[in-house]
Amino acid sequence: QVKLVESGGGSAQVGGSLMLSCEYSETLYSMGWFRQAPRKAPGQEREGVAVIDGDGSTTYADCVKGRFTISQDNAKNTLYLQMDNLKPEDTAFYCWAADRVPPRRRLWGGGWNYWGQGTQVTVSS
Repeated sequence: QVKLVESGGGSAQVGGSLMLSCEYSETLYSMGWFRQAPRKAPGQEREGVAVIDGDGSTTYADCVKGRFTISQDNAKNTLYLQMDNLKPEDTAFYCWAADRVPPRRRLWGGGWNYWGQGTQVTVSS
């Protein structure tokens, strides 16, 4: 079982920045960040935000391209999500996700087997 320590998140104003990080005990090939907006009912599909694979390739949701950056520090076993130019619609509960085999659909939450506890991000004007 992969052990995690998630940190970051919190509150920011529109146009501001936040960074999420997740320190993990085991490196899995594909890792990413997903989010669930407050308007969605519990159990509704999480929205994929950004994914990074072991070869360094990245995938981003269109709504965050140019604003969010996913990165990985292998020496520290830590995954990061730098969020810049935040918008109110970025308000959501963000979760780390990972899998040993790259999910066919990177931004679909149903294809991932490992999940973190998550952290809240709130963007206000």
